[in-house]
Amino acid sequence: MSRLNSEPSAHSDPLRPGAAMMLGALGVVFGDIGTSPLYAIKVSLSGFAQLDQHHIFGVLSLIFWLLTIVVSIKYVACIMRADNQGEGGVLALMELAKAGLQGKKKWVYTTFGLIGASLFYGDSVITPAISVMSAIEGIGVVSDTLESWVVPLALIILAGLFAIQSYGTGAMGKLFGPVMLVWFLTIGVLGLWRTIQTPLVLQALNPVWALQFVSEAPWEVFLLLGAIVLAVTGAETLYVDMGHFGRKAIRRVWFGLVMPCLVFAYFGQGALLLRDPGAIKNPFFLLAPGYLLLPLVVLAAAAAIIASQAVISGAFSLTRQAVQLGYWPRMQIEHTSASTEGQIYLPRVNSLLFIAVMLLVVGFGSADRLAHAYGFAVTGTMLMTTLLAFRVLPQQSSGLSRWVWLVSLTLFLLIDILLFSSNTLKVFDGGWLPLGIGLAIFTLMVTWNLGREKLHQALFDEQNSLTEFMRNLEDYPPVRVPGTAVFMSMLYGTVPPALLHNLKHNKVLHEQVLFVTVQTARVPYVPFHERYEIERLNHSSWQVKATWGFKQEPNVPQMLEQLAQDMPEINLEPLQVSFFMSRQTVLVVRKLPLVARLQRRIFAFMARNATRSTRFYKIPPNRVVEMGMQQEI
Repeated sequence: MSRLNSEPSAHSDPLRPGAAMMLGALGVVFGDIGTSPLYAIKVSLSGFAQLDQHHIFGVLSLIFWLLTIVVSIKYVACIMRADNQGEGGVLALMELAKAGLQGKKKWVYTTFGLIGASLFYGDSVITPAISVMSAIEGIGVVSDTLESWVVPLALIILAGLFAIQSYGTGAMGKLFGPVMLVWFLTIGVLGLWRTIQTPLVLQALNPVWALQFVSEAPWEVFLLLGAIVLAVTGAETLYVDMGHFGRKAIRRVWFGLVMPCLVFAYFGQGALLLRDPGAIKNPFFLLAPGYLLLPLVVLAAAAAIIASQAVISGAFSLTRQAVQLGYWPRMQIEHTSASTEGQIYLPRVNSLLFIAVMLLVVGFGSADRLAHAYGFAVTGTMLMTTLLAFRVLPQQSSGLSRWVWLVSLTLFLLIDILLFSSNTLKVFDGGWLPLGIGLAIFTLMVTWNLGREKLHQALFDEQNSLTEFMRNLEDYPPVRVPGTAVFMSMLYGTVPPALLHNLKHNKVLHEQVLFVTVQTARVPYVPFHERYEIERLNHSSWQVKATWGFKQEPNVPQMLEQLAQDMPEINLEPLQVSFFMSRQTVLVVRKLPLVARLQRRIFAFMARNATRSTRFYKIPPNRVVEMGMQQEI
């Protein structure tokens, strides 16, 4: 076995100063949940015809204890323990849950993971729209005459945000942490100021208010949960970004700064409403005195842009993981930073998100209307995460600890079911949007995965053993030409179609032959010393199994450079190497049931529009000989 160094990843960098790490986490991880005070209180309390102390205390108590149980205990203390080599997120958790399973059980956990990932795309569409619109709506508080500018300004800001994605956010990203630090300190101080003016509001910290609120009007509170859950949107991001900043940094920032500031921001709005119920028009911006209102609007807009950027980057990362794990066709991936591996740009994803967000802003027209659509995607992903955690976390313990995990996860599951079911009642008020997006993405993911399995099976049934074929070839050797041929093989150990086409049409074979199969591991990062395995087939041919993690990108020429150093007997000088690849055109068998035929037609369409293998594997196009073939499935 030989080894290859891989490209450095963000989480394998040398340890950075703790303060710098936490400031970075503040700018990336907490943008979504940090902008929730812009709209959560307003949406939760605006439905009451006559706002009184009972309603305010009940909602504030529910928000505080949801933040405590869902974010602090569930995610920060518990779920973040389920890491896949330090990485978090629903797909990383799915791979942990699937480990060692076969058949129906494996497919069940795969389904949970794909549903959670699909709903995240719905969140990626709604978060930029609702965050920016909520921030810009503050100008309506400055002057009623400016309300008509909310939608145009939101469209301009969002268009600019999506336009700069291709240039990367490295330079601007350095400002994210300081800006969010100012944001949290500002909303915390404003909330504290209002709380000091009306300290009575602190009674809402007592869970009795939440329990009393629920017991007196259980159905009304159940419906209200669809709005109150807006306070915990962004909790999943803490888990997703764990690999970039580490569990310890995220926990310290959450407990040391973010949660206290959020609590004061919510309770400050509650204190304001106790004194002036009419402030329900926009309780967040009315926290500030008049002379600070315009600067607060500007700061809120900056925080909303940062929150949107984090979600857009999350969509890019999630898509790359889906591609590597075989749930999405190959896509063009561009790196926007020479030093940070995680900063990537996917043109197709960016364009689709841009169109969807623009339509959303124009179609809904206000943050209040968008709020009805928001909770469905978030609570759905949270529910799938808990279901996957049932498989992973109890396995890490035994005896009493295992039962503690099962009881804790059951409690989290009940809360998630309540939150999700409450949001399902809003399907016709806007929840149909993330549901539709999630259903479409899930269908495409499953179709692509099943289609690949069908294609692989069809190819496997038609191909012979590579070892036997190369040995038999020695008995009837073809004409040899100088150089080395690298055949990219989809299935390890089988004869690639490109080899058969080359022998049939060119009737020659290179002096040395290398068969390379690229695989994706079920872990995020494959270390340098485990990058590839090589097996000698005969005196002039070898087969290589190259493996990258699902958060890494294959780079075949780089792998061959290391192989040349490890095995100098193989001639891998760039000018002496030619790559041979098969390009399959998928044909659908006509004699199939309608649904199966439609599913395979979708797969064929996705295959035709996938990024070419040469670009995906970083192979120079001028060194590739591509052999076309048709394959029925």
